[in-house]
Amino acid sequence: MTESQVHHLDEGYLVDFLTDKPIKDTPKEQVRQRIVRVLFHEYQFAPEDMQLDFAVKVQSEKGRRAKKVDIAIFAPGSEHTEANLRRVVVCNKEPKRGKSVVKLRTYEQMKSEMSELQDLLGAEDCPERSWGLWTDNVDFFFVEKETTRWGADFHERADWPMADGSVGSGQVVSAQQLRRAEPEMLKITFRRCHNYVHGNEGMPKDAAFWQFLYLLFAKMYDERAVRTGSPRRFYTSMSEPYSDDGRTAIRKRIVDLFEDVKKQYAASGLFKLSDEIILSDRALAFIVSELAPYDLGLTDIDAKGLAYQELVGTNLRGDRGQYFTPRGAVKLMIDILDPQEDETVLDPTCGTGGFLHATLTHLHHRMQDEDGTRGLPDSPEQAERYRDRLRRYADEHLFGADFDQFLVRATSMNIMTLADTPGNVFHMDSLSFPKGHLSGVEKAAKRVPLAKDGRTGVVDVLLTNPPFGADIPISDESVLGDFREGVAKTWSRDKASGELIASPNRPNSMAPEQLFVQRAIEWIKPGGRLGIVLPNGILSNPGPADEGIRRFILQECWLLASVELPVETFIVDANVNILTSLLFLKRKTFDEKAAEKLNGAVSYPVFMAVAEKVGFDRRGNDLYRRSPNGDLIMETYEESEYLTIGGEKRTRRVTRSRPVRDNDLPVIAERYREFRERHPVPGINLRDARGAGA
Repeated sequence: MTESQVHHLDEGYLVDFLTDKPIKDTPKEQVRQRIVRVLFHEYQFAPEDMQLDFAVKVQSEKGRRAKKVDIAIFAPGSEHTEANLRRVVVCNKEPKRGKSVVKLRTYEQMKSEMSELQDLLGAEDCPERSWGLWTDNVDFFFVEKETTRWGADFHERADWPMADGSVGSGQVVSAQQLRRAEPEMLKITFRRCHNYVHGNEGMPKDAAFWQFLYLLFAKMYDERAVRTGSPRRFYTSMSEPYSDDGRTAIRKRIVDLFEDVKKQYAASGLFKLSDEIILSDRALAFIVSELAPYDLGLTDIDAKGLAYQELVGTNLRGDRGQYFTPRGAVKLMIDILDPQEDETVLDPTCGTGGFLHATLTHLHHRMQDEDGTRGLPDSPEQAERYRDRLRRYADEHLFGADFDQFLVRATSMNIMTLADTPGNVFHMDSLSFPKGHLSGVEKAAKRVPLAKDGRTGVVDVLLTNPPFGADIPISDESVLGDFREGVAKTWSRDKASGELIASPNRPNSMAPEQLFVQRAIEWIKPGGRLGIVLPNGILSNPGPADEGIRRFILQECWLLASVELPVETFIVDANVNILTSLLFLKRKTFDEKAAEKLNGAVSYPVFMAVAEKVGFDRRGNDLYRRSPNGDLIMETYEESEYLTIGGEKRTRRVTRSRPVRDNDLPVIAERYREFRERHPVPGINLRDARGAGA
């Protein structure tokens, strides 16, 4: 199904990954299609070696009868016959979650499902058909059939081999071949680990979250150690999680490893020596068996970042989502401001680290573009080279700050998953900065000082979604006093002229977003760029208070762009029912401001856009573009993977089709680039002209 053959998809259908043809959309089919994609990307099975709904003969009380295998996997390059069948997959629809955590089942609780899987694997007359998987996208059960002269025995396993036969999670450590994670599967894995601890251990949600992060960090630390020649410690054999002795051995390895992790990062504040793994042996073995098969160093940082952000956002976002900026808005802001590898980026209200993660992802994509490999998995050499560059960038140019010490810690771990370093995330109150008593103030004052004088500064790009709302006013004069010369004024209109004038009466309190406008501008250097999320009122209310803030913005900055977002943007991701806009600014230099005072304001074009669709509705349901008769509009794309074919590693590309999301934000980013080709960024270009980064 190529672009020239298919442009639309009928309602109630989705596209089969194996054949690229329409197939009826059902809850079970959604699970099956996700697993097929995992088999291709993670286990490296070629699409032509898999088949859906393959009929096999199974033995029953009434004799032999035909039964369909949901996903059949055959010997590489062979004809699709029962004799060549090697693995079988049984899929079921995903259980409804509701708001509660889905408790994961044990092998013993799955007797009827395991019986079905064993029937499909057959008895001793087909010894090469030896591996099975049962899944509903929440539970995953791997089974290995062992054929002896006395019959067939079935054993629960933690994983199964890769397509070339190498063991994914290691029967023995020396045989271990780690695999690159498929993005959706990594999110499922992270969720399964957290749910297991929360649901099966009876541990509170936040405690379960930190226990999982401890082990995730230990996994990444172990990968780095192995790359320098140390023996692997974060692993489990196929059978260890299912015996008392095996689980005891896993605990000893992991506890020793975590002690080394704490010592390594104690000075950074990420860990305290008192931190400990308090999981049961069974839960610890489960999480290790889930994470161990993955090579997180080779896994694309998009996949790692999104999986981590989803888990962190679910566990640590505030009651009104004030810590969480929707991904679509984040990406649009990054696309428009286009941070470069030699530019310093700051988010002074970093929350769960969405802007910092997106900056690293943006730079990673630029590195892939330099090599002409965007869309391909990184080779081991590329992954190491990119990791070194991102590590240097995160250490030298990437900064975040937050008032919540738990978010500071979580964001540092987020950066660690992407760049092999905790980066620079400061625990401080950014509105009080450079005053304040919290631990990050002193370091931040040295690395990212304010540029109040309009002549100095180190921050090239500032991205932020500040907390906003009249219900959390700032009334402390020790904070407000720093803003009296800027936005912390009472404004009124002259009755005769209608001109805006500052009243001698000073406001006793202000909303935090009003103050953050000034603080963000004060942080960036002359010529630096700013992207900020604001409630629409600041930009559109006719009252003198908001007009005073707008006047301050235009005095201090060139206005690059304004993008109004629909209410769905923040309802779904942050549970905030408020209309917001993204405001993009460039700070004026001292000379530019002086010239305007002397010669009057400069007229220049400003990019304005209103997003009506963001890819989902108010309930979070995906929205896709449709033709006038209601059919889904499709687009072709490539999925690529490195497969082992005939003992040789080759790049395999498959062209597939997918529905087009009804999302205005990528279109707005493209229109902004086109706008900048016609209209250069206003003011003096302090860097070589390069689109939004000028």
